[in-house]
Amino acid sequence: MTALEGRLVSLRDQMREWGADFRRLGLALDRDPELVREHFDLPAVRYLSTMGIPPEYGNVPIPIAGNRFYGTLALERAIIMEELACADVGMLVASPGPLLAGVLVDLLADEAQKEWFYGRMLDAPLWTFFALTEPDRGSDAGALTTTLTPVPGGAVLSGEKRYVGNACRAQLGVVFARVGSGPLGINAVLVETPAEGFKAEALETIGLKGARISAITLDGVHVPAERFVGRHLSPSRRGMWAFVQTFNLLRPGVAAIALGIARAAYEYVTENRTSLRRDEQDRLDLLGRRIEGARSLVHLAARAVDARTSDGYLASAAKTRASQLAMDAAREACGFFGVGARFDHPMLDKLVRDARGLEFIEGTSNMQKLNLFQGLFTGKLDRDDPFRVGVPG
Repeated sequence: MTALEGRLVSLRDQMREWGADFRRLGLALDRDPELVREHFDLPAVRYLSTMGIPPEYGNVPIPIAGNRFYGTLALERAIIMEELACADVGMLVASPGPLLAGVLVDLLADEAQKEWFYGRMLDAPLWTFFALTEPDRGSDAGALTTTLTPVPGGAVLSGEKRYVGNACRAQLGVVFARVGSGPLGINAVLVETPAEGFKAEALETIGLKGARISAITLDGVHVPAERFVGRHLSPSRRGMWAFVQTFNLLRPGVAAIALGIARAAYEYVTENRTSLRRDEQDRLDLLGRRIEGARSLVHLAARAVDARTSDGYLASAAKTRASQLAMDAAREACGFFGVGARFDHPMLDKLVRDARGLEFIEGTSNMQKLNLFQGLFTGKLDRDDPFRVGVPG
């Protein structure tokens, strides 16, 4: 069930080859996250800049073994994310592209909005952002207080957002705000920057520096009526439903990023310790088996949401397992190089820092476990055979 067909093997192998550029630049980018601006010509960056744009809107990605991969499927994204994160997660998250905002546009936007958004993305490499989390509210999206107040011709945004990847350098983004009370009172809008009243500043982070995780202040930002995402849909499909489905589709990719970090740590040991004691080899073999098992879960989760976007329970399991594995693998790798490993091996130090950040991206493990429990409690996840969820056949 988790074996890759030939075309997906070609995708994996191509991303592995392109990842060599990311690995070469990783430590330099960690020191200067804006270094990515000098490397828009790299094949992987060019591919990521339009990944997720459907072909009917003019996307013509680089052919790979005679196939074109648009990155619209969760399984494709999981394969891409693992390979490029294994090469260097900093370059991956620093690269421009639609990503999270693009998935929401694909799910929710009307034709005019899709043509506008995708057209902008195809004209030139642009960064995007997805602003949901607010200060002091963490993952409680239902408690958001950013407001969208109607005015002639549209509305104005007021409030604050935190921990938003790439917001300080983005030209397009999605902001969730409240137009009324309760879960049906949440709306998503498309925002173009720079804009009057919009301010985004990068936060200091220890790891994942390429992501330029930012804080946003919204002070009366005008949003035209045509930028209300899902304006043609019922209120029940515009707010909380929208970001839940979006996260379901993206979560296997986030898990794959964590898996890539774990694999990078494992491969660092295999490449830099040519002779191992028996106990060390046993430890490394165990880590390798854990990586293989996590990959199977990530691919099952991706197939599940590709079959039905509401089946995000395995994706929560994959994200929980992979993020823990990333931290374990990075620390375990250090143990193969002595007490000064992080001083003597800058790449290992970077992997430890980056791995820690994956725990917080797209919901902590506690939030993922709550989602899993809900699936079990409501009967939406099969207790006896959870891997049947969303998997055809």
